[in-house]
Amino acid sequence: MGELLADLRAETASLDDLLLTLEPGDWELATPAEGWAVRDQVSHLAWFDEAARTAATDPDVFRAAAAHFTSTDDLAAEFRGLAADELLHWWRTARARSIEVFARLSARDRLPWYGPDMSAASFVTARLMETWAHGQDVADALGVTREPTRRLRHVAMIGVRAMPYGFAVRNLPLPERPVRVELTMPDETPWTAGPEDAADAVRGPMLDFCLLVTQRVHRDDTTLEITGETARAWMEIAQAFAGPPGKGRSGKSKGHS
Repeated sequence: MGELLADLRAETASLDDLLLTLEPGDWELATPAEGWAVRDQVSHLAWFDEAARTAATDPDVFRAAAAHFTSTDDLAAEFRGLAADELLHWWRTARARSIEVFARLSARDRLPWYGPDMSAASFVTARLMETWAHGQDVADALGVTREPTRRLRHVAMIGVRAMPYGFAVRNLPLPERPVRVELTMPDETPWTAGPEDAADAVRGPMLDFCLLVTQRVHRDDTTLEITGETARAWMEIAQAFAGPPGKGRSGKSKGHS
């Protein structure tokens, strides 16, 4: 938990530094997520940080509220009237309060969420993944290239562990064949998951894998080597986040919009 929380703080600081560069009009810039501006990415994170804090401190209240959840698009629309300074303050406050609560948890504590319940370690990893993914949307809107870091290993791990969820949320049977994942981290260190003798495999840069499992890029726009029917089926639907299936992204290299 200590390592996870340190990396979550670092990912939070990275996004906060990016937000500090925004001019007033930049908050309204369109991001690659259809219909969402930069402000919507930030309000999304702030709102779910508050929800995460409730899940950790009062699971029954969280479950009652989650039963009436509508959609992330509705939430984005609800907070578009906030001024930029109010939005930035909300994001910072919600994140700080959630981290304060996470620091009191043990790695194996169970917490409810919008998908299956998770261990506290997985829960914090999910907040890091969300911060990185929505931060990528902000960076894309600004035309900024972010330097990938070793923190991506957390995103890769939750992407691998979420493989069964991607099939289940689409009411698809989970394939029986395992998949080997062999990735190269930004510092060229190898990172692996899954059986060494698996016939199906996904290989390539960790950044590409993380962008794909968070649905920030189309599979055709990565350099991933995908071998086997199960691996290909997984990479078509992979999602590292809870909730309904995402819309994904169109493939630029194939001439899609």
